[in-house]
Amino acid sequence: MVRSQRWKGAAFTVPFQLGFVFLYLIPVGYAVHQSLYREHQSGLGLGGATEEFSGLANYRQGLTDAAFLHAVLRVLLFAAVQIPVMLLVSLVLALFLDGVSARVAGRFRILLLVPYMIPGVVAAIVWINLYSPDVGPLTPLGKVFGLSWNFFAPSMAWPTIGNLLTWHGIGYNMVIIYSALQGVPRELFEAARLDGASERRIALSIKVPYVRGALVLTGMLSVIQMLQIFNEPALFRNVTPQTVGDSFTPIMVIYNQAFNAGNYHYAAALSVLLALILGVASFLFYRLTAREAD
Repeated sequence: MVRSQRWKGAAFTVPFQLGFVFLYLIPVGYAVHQSLYREHQSGLGLGGATEEFSGLANYRQGLTDAAFLHAVLRVLLFAAVQIPVMLLVSLVLALFLDGVSARVAGRFRILLLVPYMIPGVVAAIVWINLYSPDVGPLTPLGKVFGLSWNFFAPSMAWPTIGNLLTWHGIGYNMVIIYSALQGVPRELFEAARLDGASERRIALSIKVPYVRGALVLTGMLSVIQMLQIFNEPALFRNVTPQTVGDSFTPIMVIYNQAFNAGNYHYAAALSVLLALILGVASFLFYRLTAREAD
């Protein structure tokens, strides 16, 4: 009877298992297989191309590819600034919602989630028009205050994209942190108030320590998302190619190798390398932040 119930329970996981196998394991396995080969042109190329087993040659080339390595470093440095700013804003908003009534919190929660519900491509197009000196309102607004800013200048590339990513991601992270705040025992707040603690002290000494796990989770998800950034820089490149190059992010380097250069095997190797970098970065981030949370 117990075994029968276990099998029935396991049957509910079959759709997930099938999706995991066909949408994750098989594509990853195929990418690894492709990365071990190279395309060889015979003669002047008139005889067609043949695939030859090259072992780890594509990986060795990827580890010395300056464009790919610079793109990874560029995104990591940007993430070191943008992610803490986004999580800080999300934390402040979550603390604000936790301090108001449930009705007010529900209304603001939906309002703050609207940017996250907008597809990334649509959000990028909206902000490109807002940044535009011709049709956007931000440039005339800056002139009112005596500011002459150019959001498409090379020095403004990352701040411009970072503002978009922060606006798009604070709602999702805020909801996770706010949900963690709802699990904090309310008795602790009452006891702290009886001891004379201010709301600021309660937030810093009770609420923030309780949501460190949520901050670690949202931070790790943000690191993974940041290393895979593609849509926003690609759309900005269509508007300002002099600002955003074709190797601006690791995914853009992989895209160019696969679809512009036609080097699918090398692109597969770079994809596997990026997946390994994502795994290592996420592991290190989790170990460092989880240790501090403990």
